[in-house]
Amino acid sequence: MQELTHYIGGAHVKGTSGRFADVFNPATGEVQAKVPLANSDEMDKAVAIAVAAQPAWAAVNPQRRARVMMKFVDLLNRDMDKLAEALSREHGKTLPDAAGDVQRGLEVAEYCIGAPQMLKGEFTDGAGPGIDIYSMKQALGVTAGITPFNFPAMIPMWMFAPAIACGNAFILKPSERDPSVPLMLAELFEEAGLPKGILQVVNGDKDSVDAILDHPDIMSIGFVGSTPIAEYIYGRGCSNGKRVQCFGGAKNHMIIMPDADMDQAADALVGAGYGAAGERCMAISVAVAVGNDTADRLIEKLVPRIEALKVGPYTSGNDVDYGPVVTAAAKANIERLVQTGIDQGAKLVVDGRNFNLQGYENGFFVGPHLFDNVTTDMDIYTQEIFGPVLTTVRAETYEEALAMATDHEYGNGTAIFTRDGDAARDFASRVQVGMVGINVPIPVPLAYHTFGGWKKSAFGDLNQHGPDAFKFYTKTKTVTARWPSGIKEGGEFSIPVME
Repeated sequence: MQELTHYIGGAHVKGTSGRFADVFNPATGEVQAKVPLANSDEMDKAVAIAVAAQPAWAAVNPQRRARVMMKFVDLLNRDMDKLAEALSREHGKTLPDAAGDVQRGLEVAEYCIGAPQMLKGEFTDGAGPGIDIYSMKQALGVTAGITPFNFPAMIPMWMFAPAIACGNAFILKPSERDPSVPLMLAELFEEAGLPKGILQVVNGDKDSVDAILDHPDIMSIGFVGSTPIAEYIYGRGCSNGKRVQCFGGAKNHMIIMPDADMDQAADALVGAGYGAAGERCMAISVAVAVGNDTADRLIEKLVPRIEALKVGPYTSGNDVDYGPVVTAAAKANIERLVQTGIDQGAKLVVDGRNFNLQGYENGFFVGPHLFDNVTTDMDIYTQEIFGPVLTTVRAETYEEALAMATDHEYGNGTAIFTRDGDAARDFASRVQVGMVGINVPIPVPLAYHTFGGWKKSAFGDLNQHGPDAFKFYTKTKTVTARWPSGIKEGGEFSIPVME
């Protein structure tokens, strides 16, 4: 059985804690590798190496750092198939979906090639007699990221690409469920010319997370995962004086208006609700149909599409719509919530509970489910299911549908499907959610915009990638300069005033 490593100081390093986690093949349920779980001593070693390496990297001018990023992008394109296969093998998602995971991270790295432009400061000439004022954006030092299992390529790159482009060192603590791709990314970045110690991968669990949160030399922390863990990391990290951004759970609503193209809406819901087995923070898990007639027409369109979904291992190639969920525990939790929905009175229109795949009986596969007549007090509405389960809620009016998306404790993403421009503009303006799609089911912004939810979906003042990333990973220093030129002698004892 393969024993994975950490990546510290430019080399693969065996774990020394004596603790390991199982890495499963989600399609078969078999353990395919062991990943070491670092202790605080191992984390201290990685941080010490980062502290020593970072000043020289920060001293490299932004254009030359951008050239390394450019080469990294080239290598990502070269190894796309290899990365996608490794990702699918540990996560379970289909090969096209895995390649999309890598691609969306690659796009952020592409954006970071523009670091020289993003890192320019401001300058005021002649702010006072012989006085100039200018600002500089400088690296924080050692930064860290704690990333989830569902996007083991994309989310790490959303964090470490801008952090490194800004001149920081970065320590990545990826999910222990699918750690191989993060290790491969660190290798590729160094092949691109990144100095050793600037990007390190330390695998681990809560012990490693706490070591990051408490280490005095780590200046900032990024996190993506569940809301309870996001709250914990944000609170403990901030109390230790760190800059922290955390992104938590979601419950994304898609509003279907009576005038919507129902075929388009149904296709969008199937892709957004069941793609990647629903293990996406931007998955649509709640369809809000405005009016009973709209709901009836929508269900009629959805049922045959959902029943036709093909579920299987990634090795089946492009003949699969989605694969298994990541662990047996994830499968059990989805099945528990499905039963809760039935017990609380929702109508199970498409029942995936008896799904069985011949030859893969021990895999973590979950059949597609569709609920109708869901109400806002049911657990399947209030909780994030994170599986191939779509719930349909019937709203009497547009205002009621708008209120559902606005009032939910999560505010990550939402969408509206309509032909009415006034309704779309009103929805986009009034809904209290961070990312909005208009006839777009998964409104994930491109790399040059920022990604982030509201309410209990996000903690911190800045979003991921885009311009916000360069703000998060730098600190601003403002310099007021005066060069003596006929200035009278004598001390100044009052606050300087720019006359």
